[in-house]
Amino acid sequence: MISCPTVQKSSIRSHYELGTLFYWLLWGRHIHHGLWHGEETPAVAAQQLTDTLCELAQIERGQSVLDVGCGMGGSSIHLARQLGCAVTGVTLSQVQRTWASTTARWRGVAGRTRFMRQDAETLQISEGTFDRVWSIECTEHLFDKPEFFRNVARWLKPGGRVAICAWLAGDGLEDAGRAQLVYDVCEGFVCPSLGSFEDYRGWMEEAGLQVETSRDWTDQVAQTWEICRDRVARSKVRWLARLVDQETVLFLDRFDTILEAYRTHAMRYGCLVATKPRS
Repeated sequence: MISCPTVQKSSIRSHYELGTLFYWLLWGRHIHHGLWHGEETPAVAAQQLTDTLCELAQIERGQSVLDVGCGMGGSSIHLARQLGCAVTGVTLSQVQRTWASTTARWRGVAGRTRFMRQDAETLQISEGTFDRVWSIECTEHLFDKPEFFRNVARWLKPGGRVAICAWLAGDGLEDAGRAQLVYDVCEGFVCPSLGSFEDYRGWMEEAGLQVETSRDWTDQVAQTWEICRDRVARSKVRWLARLVDQETVLFLDRFDTILEAYRTHAMRYGCLVATKPRS
């Protein structure tokens, strides 16, 4: 695991309060990577990641879903519209909560979605509430990842599943240069730590969950940052970021860093699905 002790909870909240507009301008309604199989457009690739995770999680019509790190509500609204799921979305950002709630009303699923401004690490949920816990690119921002998975195991109904997409610490990090590359990603993208595939499997199993799917999508998602980097270069977004704060500028300037980390596999991008036993 690579840790970045300079990251604070307040910095993560501020990043999304100030940076949500930049995510939307540079990428769209899904604040997560695209998953490419060929020459798809970025919008199609982003939707493919959501759809693929949905299939692996075996989400069924009408199930109850907790979306941890729901962002602007893209995945939550999709699950509510396409599968009639009852979705609770959690975000640290009031901007994102308002954006998601407004979009849900506009898309006609306000009655099947609920969005909360809440810290996922202090979230109070009754045991056995949800059929599925879903989190795309949020666990990077958690300070106590093992405790999060212990909570997930409590929140799930017996037989329920947790589906995670996460940025992961990759290969060869005993090399100081490669470790610094991942540290720089953590600093620029306000991640207190990045765990490896092995870390995530261990945390899930320690929580009593049974890992049933583990996929490495690093090479299929890396194009996300080529596109975002090129869009920054063609636009005046960096100039706008300078009017916001230096941390937002650092975030934009680290796009090349995360791309290099993926290309060298110093970072990985992974999908994991685990089940809570019925007994």
